Amino acid sequence: MAKKKSGGWLESVKTILYAGLIAIGIRTIAFEPFNIPSGSMIPTLLVGDYLFVSKYSYGYSRYSMPFGPNLFSGRILGSLPDRGDVAVFKLPRDPSQDYIKRIIGLPGDRIQVIRGVLHVNGQAVKREPVGTTVAEDRESRMTVRQFRETLPGGRVHAIVEQSDDGALDNTQEFRVPENHVFAMGDNRDNSLDSRVPSAVGFIPVENLVGRAEFIFFSIDGNRAAWWEVWAWPMAIRWDRLFSGVR
Repeated sequence: MAKKKSGGWLESVKTILYAGLIAIGIRTIAFEPFNIPSGSMIPTLLVGDYLFVSKYSYGYSRYSMPFGPNLFSGRILGSLPDRGDVAVFKLPRDPSQDYIKRIIGLPGDRIQVIRGVLHVNGQAVKREPVGTTVAEDRESRMTVRQFRETLPGGRVHAIVEQSDDGALDNTQEFRVPENHVFAMGDNRDNSLDSRVPSAVGFIPVENLVGRAEFIFFSIDGNRAAWWEVWAWPMAIRWDRLFSGVR
């Protein structure tokens, strides 16, 4: 009888171990969940969004694995992002931190912002006003201008601007080095991104974790915390569930 109990205990441990290995495998090669803690990607992503990132989109690097062990350099089955992808990456100066921004510049590109208008390789990017919206995070809430921006290649997405004369609305021209990309937040006046070399700067392709695919859960933190299940009916942003990230 004691032997049977021991066998049952071992089987439970093995089941848990296998389940853990499968979960790690899926997280490493397929999809990994992330949540949005700041408003730098408003209006595309809101504070309280939970999304899945595809790990296979750009191939695999050391940062595809949990804790980023230094087992190899570069990427396996690697490919560059498409301009306009929303991507998660490891912060170059501190790889323990995950950032999510939109890929604006690819290797060899020249990127500059002049009076709030993005320029790629010397050409102003088309920016059309579409009214106003409310940009809200845990620290502030304000009405901002919203635009429809069309990147070279035709990718269209929304951005917001408080003004065209902020600290990041007039920059030097950045030339993206080989094996690097340039990323910006859609909330252009409230995003720490590649326009700030001392904070983010150019992002090594090796640091890319994956491409944001779709939102699987979204909750307004001003109405309820994620663990306050009883308040979910009023706090969940039902219209954002299972929506794609563009």
